[in-house]
Amino acid sequence: QVQLVESGGGLVQPGGSLKLSCVASGSIFRVNTMGWYRQAPGKERELVAEITSGGSTNYADSVKGRFTISRDNAKKTLYLQMINLKPEDTAVYYCNLKWTGVLGLKNYWGQGTQVTVSS
Repeated sequence: QVQLVESGGGLVQPGGSLKLSCVASGSIFRVNTMGWYRQAPGKERELVAEITSGGSTNYADSVKGRFTISRDNAKKTLYLQMINLKPEDTAVYYCNLKWTGVLGLKNYWGQGTQVTVSS
């Protein structure tokens, strides 16, 4: 069974920084995509950034230049470095892991970590 555990959320002032981490455990197909999604109150969950096992990245326009996604495949760990945080970045941030195998799409979520940007 695959599990994802996020950490690193918290309260930060506008302009501040945070680094989120997500540790994966279990049987994971080596070719996969990991990503960060977020969901603010009253809004749909949206993609923040994603990275393939080969290192290709994709960012939402709203975070380009401020957020950096990275991963350590040996440690099965995903990171999100966030700088110049804005109040509109406030949301629950979820870690996602997915791959397509012989049995079809496998899609896993973490429990989420709260990020609050406020003065």
